[in-house]
Amino acid sequence: MSGHSKWSTIKHKKGVIDAKRGKIFTKVAREIATASRIGGEDPNFNPRLRAAILAAKAVNMPADNIKRAIQKGAGGDKGDNYDEIIYEGYGPAQVAVIVECLSDNKNRTIASVRSIFNKAGGSLGTSNSVMYAFNKKGVIEVPKSALDEDKLTEFALEAGADDINNEEAEIFQVICDYTELQKVQGVLEEKGVEIESSGIGYLPQNWLVIKDLEQAKQVMRFLETLEDDDDVQRVHSNFDLSPEVAAQLGED
Repeated sequence: MSGHSKWSTIKHKKGVIDAKRGKIFTKVAREIATASRIGGEDPNFNPRLRAAILAAKAVNMPADNIKRAIQKGAGGDKGDNYDEIIYEGYGPAQVAVIVECLSDNKNRTIASVRSIFNKAGGSLGTSNSVMYAFNKKGVIEVPKSALDEDKLTEFALEAGADDINNEEAEIFQVICDYTELQKVQGVLEEKGVEIESSGIGYLPQNWLVIKDLEQAKQVMRFLETLEDDDDVQRVHSNFDLSPEVAAQLGED
C-alpha cells in the first residue's frame, strides 16, 4: 500500500512526540502562524491552517496556544515571518531524504541541516536530486478506532482518493492527489470521519529496505536528529526495514 513504512510504525510505538512535546509545540505553533499569515485566520477557508490545527490537537496543544499562534500569524508581524525551504539529499546507506523547513534565517538552517547530513556520512544534493523518486501526495490520517476500513474506503473513493494504506498499527492513511487534498478532506469531514492529521506528503516510488540492524539504527539516529532540528518541520525518506530488523527494533 502507498506510504507504508515500518519505521513510522516503530516511531508511533516509541512515543517520540510525547518525549519532545515542548519542541513539537514550537514547531506546530510556527506552522499555524505561517498558515494563518498566508491564508487567513479562518480555518474553514484555509485548509493549511485547518491541517495545522489538527496537528496541534493531536499533540494536545492547549487551545490558548493555538489561538495565540493564529492571531500572531494573522497580525502579520514581519519579525516572525518564516520562509519555506526544501532540502534534498542522501543519508547513511544512501537513503533518499526530503527535508521541509520553516526558517527565519536561511544561512543558519542550511548550515545546521548540512552538518547533520555530513556527520551521518550523507550529503545534501541539488534541487530534484532525490525529489524525482517521490510522488507528491495529499495524506489524511484517520484513527482506526474511528470506523472500519470498508466504510472509510467507500467514503474515500467517493471523495476522489487514490488509495488507502491500512498497514500502520493505529491509523489509516487516505492517499490522494495533493491538489485534491482540501476536497477529499472536506468530504470526509462532511461524513463525520474523525481526522487525526492531513497535509502534503512525499511518498517514495520505491522503498530502500535495510536488512542490517546496526545500519538501520544509524539511519534512524540520522532521521531523528533531522526531525529534532528547530527549523525542520517534516522529514520524508524512502527508508524501510526488513521484517527481521523491524521485529528486533520493535522489541527494544
